[in-house]
Amino acid sequence: MTQDRIELRGLRVFARHGVLEEERRSGQEFVIDAVLWLDTRPAAAGDDLSKTVDYSALATRLVHLAKEPPVRLIETLAERLAAACLSEPLVTEVEITVHKPQAPIAHPFGDLAVVIRRARPADAPHRPASRPHRPAPRSPSPGPPAPGPRRPQ
Repeated sequence: MTQDRIELRGLRVFARHGVLEEERRSGQEFVIDAVLWLDTRPAAAGDDLSKTVDYSALATRLVHLAKEPPVRLIETLAERLAAACLSEPLVTEVEITVHKPQAPIAHPFGDLAVVIRRARPADAPHRPASRPHRPAPRSPSPGPPAPGPRRPQ
């Protein structure tokens, strides 16, 4: 697992998610935290934005995805946001937290949040965004199979 990470915390979005009709009609503020694991060494070595995640562009994308379309569960929203983060070619793992500070709970509370952590599937290609994918060179063909022992006829 890559130990480097980019953390985007406290991203605020007004949206209309919720199980209750009132939540969907009136809307409320949601707060999003995104932690992305990736190798930042190539970006640091070349001081090159194309070799990391542009967190400004990512924030804009997450806000857009958090606004529409409305969902009933913030678990669903968290999955949507995690998938968007994992679509970044360099990201190997992501943790998304969706806070719902005005959740309709009949008791005093400090915060309500759903936290999910997702990783790129092991069989999914992982390649740097700055280099095009090139197929691995083929090994030379071994030619026809070697003759085996001959059987008497």
